[in-house]
Amino acid sequence: MIHLLERQRILQWVDEASASGARIRKACDLLDISPRSLQRWRQSGAVVEDGRIRRQFVPANKLSEIEREQLIQVANSERFSGLPPTQIVPILAEQGRYMASESTFYRVLRDKQLLQHRQASRPAGVTHQPKALVADAPNQLYSWDITYLPQAIRGLFFYLYLFMDIFSRKIVGWQVYEQESSEWASEIMLDIVQCEALKPGQVTLHSDNGGPMKGATMLATLQKLGVVPSFSRPSVSNDNPYSESLFKTMKYCPEYPAQAFVDLDQARQWVTGFVNWYNHKHRHSGINFVTPAQRHAGLDNDILAQRKRVYEMAKARHPERWSSQTRNWESISMVSLNPEKSTKVNDANSKLEAA
Repeated sequence: MIHLLERQRILQWVDEASASGARIRKACDLLDISPRSLQRWRQSGAVVEDGRIRRQFVPANKLSEIEREQLIQVANSERFSGLPPTQIVPILAEQGRYMASESTFYRVLRDKQLLQHRQASRPAGVTHQPKALVADAPNQLYSWDITYLPQAIRGLFFYLYLFMDIFSRKIVGWQVYEQESSEWASEIMLDIVQCEALKPGQVTLHSDNGGPMKGATMLATLQKLGVVPSFSRPSVSNDNPYSESLFKTMKYCPEYPAQAFVDLDQARQWVTGFVNWYNHKHRHSGINFVTPAQRHAGLDNDILAQRKRVYEMAKARHPERWSSQTRNWESISMVSLNPEKSTKVNDANSKLEAA
C-alpha cells in the first residue's frame, strides 16, 4: 500500500515530468503505477489512504462474547481446570451439553492465553543434546552399552556389556551376563581402570539412559573411580553412535552365529573371538584402516607414514598413472562425540575447501 507522503511525491514527479514534455502514461509506467490511480489521487486531493472499502468478514457461526465467557468459565471450573479440551468436550456431551467443538475450545483458550499444561501430571521437559565431547588421545573418552544375544530358549537373551575407547575404537572391556545390572557394569569398569591404569578425572564415560547405566551402584563406582559420566537424551540412539555402530559390526560380521547361543559359556567364547578379531585384525575405516589396538598403542602414525611413503614412491615411478595427489594416509588426530552443529558445518566446509 502506498502511503500519503509517497503519493504526494509521485504526483510531484509526474507533474515535473509532464512539464518537461514527458507523457503521463510513460511516467506512470516508469513509476509502476496505474494512470487511473494517479487520476483518483488528484480527485481526492491525496488525503485518503485508499478509496477501496476493506471487507470486514465475520463468520456466521462465530461465538458471541457471552458464549465465549461461558466456555472459559466451564474450562476453568474446578472439575475441568485440570483437563484439556479433548477431555472436556466428551464429558459435556455425556451430560447432554454442547458448547463448542474441541478446536473452538482450543482457539478461545489460546486467545485468552489460557492454553497451558492443564493436567496434574508433570509437563514434558525439553531435552537438549548432550555436551560435545572431544578426544585427541586414548583413554580420554569411552562409550558403552548393552546388547542382546539370543538364547536357545525363544524369548530369552544373554546380555553383552561392551566398553570401547572412542579415540582408538578399541574394546577396552566386555562381559556377557544373564541379566542387566549396574553391579555387573561397575565390576567391568573396575577391571578397565586397573588394566588401563586410569587416573581420576582422566576419562569420560558416555552411555544411554538405561537402568544399568544410571543405577546407583554404577554411579557410585564412577564417582569413586573419578570417571565422569555422560548420558544420551532419552530414546535418542544417535547420541551414542559409536556403540551402536560397534554392535552392528558385530551382528553383521560373517562369523556371527546363525543359531542362538546354547549357554553362557558358548556366548562368552564367541565374544572372546570377536573382540580379538575386532581389536587386533580389523582395520577400522573410521581411523584410516589401522586396527584399534595399533591406534590405542600409538603405532598408527608410523604405519600410516609407511603407507604414505609407499604411495609416493609408486607415484614417482609412474607419475602418468596419477591424476592428482596420492591417497590421504594422515592420522586422524581428533574424534568428537555429539559435536555442536556449528562444528559440523565447519568440518563440512573444510572438506569442501580441501576438495
